[in-house]
Amino acid sequence: MEPKKFTLAELALLTKSTLIGAPDYCIKGVDALDSACPEDASFLANPRYRSLLKETKAGVICIDRQTQPEEGKNFLVSDDPSRAFQIILEALLISPDNFSGFTGIHPTAVIHPSAKIGKDVQVGPYAVIDQSSVIGDRTKIGASVSIGSGVIIGEDCQFHPHSTVREKCTIGNRVVLQPGAVIGSCGFGFTTDAKGQHTKLEQLGTVVLEDDVEIGANTTVDRARFKMTRIAQGTKIDNLVQIGHNVHLGQHNIVVSQTGIAGSVKTGKNVVFGGQAGVVGHLEIADFVMVATRGGVSKSITQPGKYAGGPVMNLSEYNRQQVHLRKITDYVKQIDELEKRLKDLELRLNSET
Repeated sequence: MEPKKFTLAELALLTKSTLIGAPDYCIKGVDALDSACPEDASFLANPRYRSLLKETKAGVICIDRQTQPEEGKNFLVSDDPSRAFQIILEALLISPDNFSGFTGIHPTAVIHPSAKIGKDVQVGPYAVIDQSSVIGDRTKIGASVSIGSGVIIGEDCQFHPHSTVREKCTIGNRVVLQPGAVIGSCGFGFTTDAKGQHTKLEQLGTVVLEDDVEIGANTTVDRARFKMTRIAQGTKIDNLVQIGHNVHLGQHNIVVSQTGIAGSVKTGKNVVFGGQAGVVGHLEIADFVMVATRGGVSKSITQPGKYAGGPVMNLSEYNRQQVHLRKITDYVKQIDELEKRLKDLELRLNSET
């Protein structure tokens, strides 16, 4: 298939950007500023790379309205250069080869007779759909996906290979499960007797993923013990995240890789957890809270803001403490010197008396 190409005039229209440069100039690829060639589009989204604008060989650069263009280069100017670049990237690189060649329902898929399959649904090789499950229109079920009994799945979802949705979970519209995601795994609950032996508490609740949720690769969302774990509309969860039983994540949360959220935590809207953050169970976190990478949340957060550390504190206080910690060696030397001077002073005073 012949490679795609676009003129700058076409890209300006596609990205709703203002063009500075030659309208008929053609772009065939994309690359970073420091490695782009004259047929590539690139972008500047971080001011720290501003110096690369002079050096880059890119055929066109997406920039924001505050960035001063360089003479003799082509630019697409918009409010969001990263988004404009993404539109170009998708226009150039998305092709039929990006998608599965298996359309419709593959003959190796195992679908229980009581399951209800909507219109234009794709079910890949060796996928399993158990009894009484419902699959909405245009949803794509990848190879070796497992859908348990009584699961309800909305429209236009994409479940990538080897993802799992266990029994009685409910999935909204336009939900994406990356490979290996597990929805409805058992919450971690045991009773321990006098002999120290552990007996499993059956987890008989469910999981609800609302519309436009995305779950990353090998991330687990545990079912509740008897109620529900809920991930609200628009929330995006990265790879290798653990969401405990009966957690309620609010709308448009961001949860970055290797974060662990213990059972019965409730978050507000637009909460962000950096990578490897941890949250103790049964806490509540207010709207518009940001927890930095490796932040440890040990008690509820009631005020919006940025938090860091373990246990977390306001980011400005955390930064002040980090400055002091970096100077700890100097402080120890100063204390040692002061102790020596104090001892000398005491000796002198004792000798005078």
